[in-house]
Amino acid sequence: MDYEIIIQAFWLIIPAYIANASALLVGGGTPIDFGKTYKDGKRILGDGKTWRGLFVGTFVGVTAGFGLSVAAKYATLYEFPINLSDFTGFPMMIPLIFSICFGALLGDIVESFFKRRVGKDRGEDWIPFDQLDFIVGVLVATFIMSLLLHISGLLTYNWFFTYFTSYHILVLLIATPFIHLFSNFVHRKTRQKTLPKKSI
Repeated sequence: MDYEIIIQAFWLIIPAYIANASALLVGGGTPIDFGKTYKDGKRILGDGKTWRGLFVGTFVGVTAGFGLSVAAKYATLYEFPINLSDFTGFPMMIPLIFSICFGALLGDIVESFFKRRVGKDRGEDWIPFDQLDFIVGVLVATFIMSLLLHISGLLTYNWFFTYFTSYHILVLLIATPFIHLFSNFVHRKTRQKTLPKKSI
């Protein structure tokens, strides 16, 4: 495994990272579960999963993906030594990038459902599921979308198998938990510094 595979893997997953972070930043508003509880008496998802976060997060991630598609074309034009995916270019890049971003947030939502079932509260760590949920969501959603586009004849090949090789997936599964844990650590430290100090 060389550095080219590592760069390609992160290139593919950047829209998902951005979608996930954007959903967190713009969260708030109506919860996806509308505040309802499951038959076990616990919230279905919790207040952390909102419709605004889902839609805005997906939109921002898709927008970033479009930018990456354009950048990949310029990289090819100027003979960049590493082959970066342009997500097939327009128009098939639209459903592919959407599946990456929406899949990431959907994976996080599904994980929240099971997190509530095992008694974990919002914000409480659930390692390694908190770190891998959106990656699994990306892989499942992108595989399904690529398969549909291939079967329908809109793509002559299965894009997922071409770019998400076993090596790329391995890189993401290994690296993402560390990135997630580090990001959470920085986020918590930043919040502690910005919160007003209690008077003695």
